[in-house]
Formats: sequence, structure tokens, C-alpha cells
Amino acid sequence: MRSRTSNAKTSDAKLINLFLDMLAAEQGAGDNTLDAYRRDLTDFSEFLATTGQGFTGAGTQSLRNYLADLDARGFKSSSAARRLSAMRHLFRFLLNERIRSDDPAAILSGPKRGRGLPKVLSISDVDRLLTRAKALTEAPEASTLQRLRAMRLYCLLEVLYATGLRVSELVALPLSASRRDISMILVRGKGDKERLVPLNEASRRAMADYLAAMEALKEASKKNAGLSKWLFPSFGESGHLTRQHFARDLKELAASAGLAPRLVSPHVLRHAFASHLLHNGADLRIVQTLLGHTDISTTQIYTHVVEERLKSLVRDLHPLAEK
Repeated sequence: MRSRTSNAKTSDAKLINLFLDMLAAEQGAGDNTLDAYRRDLTDFSEFLATTGQGFTGAGTQSLRNYLADLDARGFKSSSAARRLSAMRHLFRFLLNERIRSDDPAAILSGPKRGRGLPKVLSISDVDRLLTRAKALTEAPEASTLQRLRAMRLYCLLEVLYATGLRVSELVALPLSASRRDISMILVRGKGDKERLVPLNEASRRAMADYLAAMEALKEASKKNAGLSKWLFPSFGESGHLTRQHFARDLKELAASAGLAPRLVSPHVLRHAFASHLLHNGADLRIVQTLLGHTDISTTQIYTHVVEERLKSLVRDLHPLAEK
């Protein structure tokens, strides 16, 4: 049994690598996506190996047993559904490559999931954050460096709420995004896909003020080095501000603005951008494009906003609505 188990795991590891190579080459999957697939499929392989099975021999019942094992281990339904999705993609790949002649995952039904609605800040909450961030840039007692950091945070906020970028896209914006005459920025998102996102006047002004403050600090410190290629540079390995650093700064800002830090994050502000647009009448397809969602079903988590707006329209405007 030990030999069969070892052989199964070795064979599965090779198939996982082939599968990930396909995702990277044909679908442009990023490192985070590939790492998630590898973790999920490796866990599945280890479960199969306890019975001497591998990907090439596992049947539908073995997949059901694995899902039951996830439940016994206390996995949430959303996490189990993600594992099932990984298995479905893998077995579809094995079928297409003729490594298997059947797809044991095809008839599996996923675990039932409640409709998880994204956390959303109200417009007044976002306004409180922006107002507080702006006030910190004008604090008379702040040092030059403190004021620069405040201006960076304010710029990050304005750009995030104006564009709905993913935090990884935001912190990695190139310096070219800050040109005074620019009204659209080219964003490189998941899978290396590019999209155009409009900037508003407030975000452009925040960028200009922030860059002017950076230039002034360089001149005052007599550093002649040119600006980094990043809009939000850092001395770290990536060369730009990290997602974690921005998230920490944002939670500190939320606390100083009188909001619960646990309810505020870069992703929550991305949700606020989408929800507020839809609430004010934006088309769901437009929001999908702005967010960089490949599939409209991902954007449809916001349909509760559209439904509420439609209800209010019928209630307020229909000629036979009750008065």
C-alpha cells in the first residue's frame, strides 16, 4: 500500500504541474491563482493517496468522500465549493488531454452556499474617510514626512474610490498614471489582462498634490535621484507600496474617522465603488468592465443593489403604485 500511495502522489504531482502550466499559458492565470490551485489539488491528492488512488483512477464516489472529509474537517461551504471547482477544472483538463476517458466530477453537485453579500460602506461613510484623510494632509502640527504620508493615503483613497481597482492593481500603478492631462489609465489586472479605467478630477488633483510633495521633499533633502517608476514607491522588494501596508494605514484612518476598523479594507472600498455606481443607475455590464471581472456572474453579487433600486423606482414612479 505504501508503494502504491507513493506512486499515486508522484503521478498526481506531475499532473498538477501540467494543469498549472496550461492555466498559465492558455488562461494567463497569475501566481496567486496558481498557488491556490496547487494547494487545493495537493490536498485532494493527499486524500486520494490514503486509499492508494490518484487522479487517473479516482471515481465519483472518491470525490464525494473527499467533500465529506472537508465537511468533517470543518471547511466552510464556500471553501469546499472552491475545492470542487478546482477538481472540476482538473478533470476537464485530463479528459481534454485524453489522460482520462471520463470526467468523474461532471455529475457532482456543489455544497449549498448562502448568498454572501459584500460588506459595503455607505456614501456618508466613504465621505467621512475622505474628509478625515484630507484633514490629515493639512494638519499644522505634522512634520514634512508625516504630511507626505498623509497625502499618499489620501491619494490612494481618492483613486481607489474613483476607479474600484483591486488593491494589487492600485499599489502597483505606474508613475505615468499621474499625468496631468490623463483622463483614463491603463490597468493590468488578473491574468495580465488590460483595461481602461476613467479618473475623476478629485483623484487627478490628489495625485498632483502628492507628487508635488514628493518632489519638494527630494529637493529639501538634496537628493537628486529621479522619481521611481511607481506612483507609490517603497524601499521594499517590489519597489512599490505593499497591499498590507495600505490596509494597515486604512484601518488606522477608519479608527480616527470614527468608523469600525474591522469593517474597512481596500476590498470593501472596491465594493463601495461598485455598489454606489449601481445604486445611481450604472449598467451592470459597465461595472463588470470597470472592475475587470471576466465573468458577469462575479459582478452579480451586487444585484441586490439593482433589485432595491428597481423596487424603489416601481414604488415611486408606477402610475398604479399605492400612494
